Amino acid sequence: MSACPTIAISIGDPAGVGPEVALKALADDAVRTLANWIVIGDREALTLVEAQTGIQLNSLAQVTLQSLGALKTTPPLGQLNADCGRAALAYVRRAAELCLHGEADAMVTAPLNKEAVTLSGGKFTGHTEFIAELCGVKESWMLLINERLRVLHVTTHCSMREACDLSAARVLNTLRIGRQALERLGLTRQRIAVCGLNPHAGEHGLFGSEEIRVIAPAVAEAHADGIDAHGPFSADTIFLRTLRGEFDLVLAMYHDQGHIPMKLLDFDRTVNVSLGLPILRTSVDHGTAFDIAGQNTANAENMKAAMRLAVTLAQNGRNHA
Repeated sequence: MSACPTIAISIGDPAGVGPEVALKALADDAVRTLANWIVIGDREALTLVEAQTGIQLNSLAQVTLQSLGALKTTPPLGQLNADCGRAALAYVRRAAELCLHGEADAMVTAPLNKEAVTLSGGKFTGHTEFIAELCGVKESWMLLINERLRVLHVTTHCSMREACDLSAARVLNTLRIGRQALERLGLTRQRIAVCGLNPHAGEHGLFGSEEIRVIAPAVAEAHADGIDAHGPFSADTIFLRTLRGEFDLVLAMYHDQGHIPMKLLDFDRTVNVSLGLPILRTSVDHGTAFDIAGQNTANAENMKAAMRLAVTLAQNGRNHA
């Protein structure tokens, strides 16, 4: 066990499926034995799920629970609740603190609900941005990974209007982060395809000039830095070319440009990785699924994939260090 990484798991919104998928994933011996796991949540929320699933957390080897006492009421399963939103954020904060203090090598987050967190007070745009703020980091990125495709986003949780205000510096920094991520994943080939912002990548300026003014200069500067980057390409074809093996990573300009092909391709096993942080964080790429919370029907495959990837990144991080 001493050779295994230690990984913290935040159970997400207690009213959603997060506690259920976390418990089901930990019950899989093939996943659980890969690391030592610290579950961050509340005993009350997990007791409900244990009764539904028949899985007892304290019977699982290599798993410990840190019960924060963040919940003030019994979680109303399947319902939007400010208390649950507040508790979910407390779990994420504690998991990040464990990583920052060197008590955990990585963290895995089950889904929380942005509206529930907002109801509890304060603006909230997403896990990645919240953890970046905790770490004192101004820039962060979202990488989506499944067995067939990898997509890194230049922008994520912002309006389309804001996403269109591209800067060459942000595109270039994203390319640099992308190369680092491919190195961390252990890939020897690191060919990066860059999407355009406009239809047909602007069609030489006919449908917009962002490709000419912003994206192409950033790609050229990345090339000068030794990054194997290419583009900008039309987004309606480059994902297929990458699936066929031409590239190892796609750089998407905005949230849906990257998320739609990834979720269409493999919704159950696409994992979200936060980049640009001093800690390692992976996450499921689905929501709280209030419509099935408490029914013992949630699929834990996405959570298992996030846990496996956290182990891989933590181990590769040790080797890289």
